[in-house]
Amino acid sequence: MSGLVSAKTTPNATPQHISFPQNDSRIHKNGYETPSPLLKRTPSPSIAKPKIKPSKKTLQELRTHESSLDNLDLGPFLLKLAIDTVASGDNQNKALDYATRASISFEESSGPGLDLAMSLQVEAAIHCSLGRLEDAIPVLERSIEVLDHEKGQDHAVAKFSGFMQLGDTYSMMGRVDRSISSYESGLKIQIETLGDFDLRVTETCRYLAEAYVQAMQFDDAEKLCQRSLEIHREYDSPTSLEEAGDRRLMALIYEAKGDYESALEHLVLASMVMIAAGQENEVAAIDVSIGNVYAALCRFDEAIFSYQKALTVFKSIRGDNHSTIAPVYIRLADVYCKTGKLRESKSYCENALRILSKQVPGIATEEIASGLTEISAIYQALNENEEALKLLHMAMKLLKDTPGQRNMVAGIEAHMGVMFYKVGRYGEARNSFKDAVAKLRASGKTRSVFFGIVLNQMGLASAQLYRIDEAVELFQEAREILEQECGPCHLDTIGVYSNLAATYDAMGR
Repeated sequence: MSGLVSAKTTPNATPQHISFPQNDSRIHKNGYETPSPLLKRTPSPSIAKPKIKPSKKTLQELRTHESSLDNLDLGPFLLKLAIDTVASGDNQNKALDYATRASISFEESSGPGLDLAMSLQVEAAIHCSLGRLEDAIPVLERSIEVLDHEKGQDHAVAKFSGFMQLGDTYSMMGRVDRSISSYESGLKIQIETLGDFDLRVTETCRYLAEAYVQAMQFDDAEKLCQRSLEIHREYDSPTSLEEAGDRRLMALIYEAKGDYESALEHLVLASMVMIAAGQENEVAAIDVSIGNVYAALCRFDEAIFSYQKALTVFKSIRGDNHSTIAPVYIRLADVYCKTGKLRESKSYCENALRILSKQVPGIATEEIASGLTEISAIYQALNENEEALKLLHMAMKLLKDTPGQRNMVAGIEAHMGVMFYKVGRYGEARNSFKDAVAKLRASGKTRSVFFGIVLNQMGLASAQLYRIDEAVELFQEAREILEQECGPCHLDTIGVYSNLAATYDAMGR
């Protein structure tokens, strides 16, 4: 199409505007979200998730009246049965039945209050353990409704717990916006109850800050993390391990914002605390983060030195095939690729693949898929596109189409679309982008920079297939989002302007 910014161009043509945000913070790499080790969320339920066929009964059908449920002793008895059944690992559906009946009994006998709230929270946790996240939401909302945090600290603590559990459940569903809203409500109650400078507030601040980081809301994350550090300075010693954890998170935030010097300062301070505490393993993990910052600053020799230090410690403590080794190999492969040492880069990729392909205990499916996609990006840089696509397909097979994994799957599909586009396979590129857009819409991430960029890429693929009307709609939506999120002078926004102008020209407008 005349004037369209395209991937397949002549030597003198304008290069295609097709890019994804790139940084070494591991927060948003190659179009998919890669959680930092600091950002591994701990969901509310700690119960194993057996594969049990979901019940066809609705929540209302389960809450049928039983004549004996107004017995004051029945609720505590059933709740204890539910907790004991969960702890023993027996049939979780039976535990759910006990918990549901306990909740009904408390509602009938004593009405709204602490007992009912606690029972509902146990019931919701079992729903989550069975993978019935949608069923857990109304139960948790009810547990919050029956409490009044102004009636005393017990009510406040239970309501705080309900909001945090609700946030975790939304997080597992991939609803980051609702998750953050729940955490914010929990933090507000905790501060009202304990005061602004209680040490327990720091843990919640850090937890919410991590959620903000995952949502790419770095300014909000920085404010909360700074607040946590201020509380630590008020009460803790300078060598507090908790404060070191806050500094690591603050470094991650600064790194994502491009303030690498500040990130390095926080990492060095955190490392000093861990060294003094004899936390050799944590020191090695911080060395990896320091290596990431050096790599972002193009100080590649220092980055390699930091990675090698971490690698030596991890190998000595955990062995050559531990899950922590593969990410360090990938970091080294990336640095060597950037410095033109392609043989070394490929060798480290192969070492990482050797560990990931074994699926050794301790490596979550998401971490394996994330590692495969990062290695794929390196192979793409090495011009080994077929191998890169093969790795992306492997990553896709590992991930299930569940709400909690849809954002990552969408990122991989978008990256595959970019690769298909670059080799001229426009139909496959459009299909990959279309699938990614659908998943991002379903997860509520329609106002993010990443979503705007994916729309732009899909528009390019549609234009190459002469789907001009579709391309215009996609470019227009991308323009609206990127103008709002990045501003009209950002390179990504300008690229969409160029593509939209070329498409209008082709339509005779």
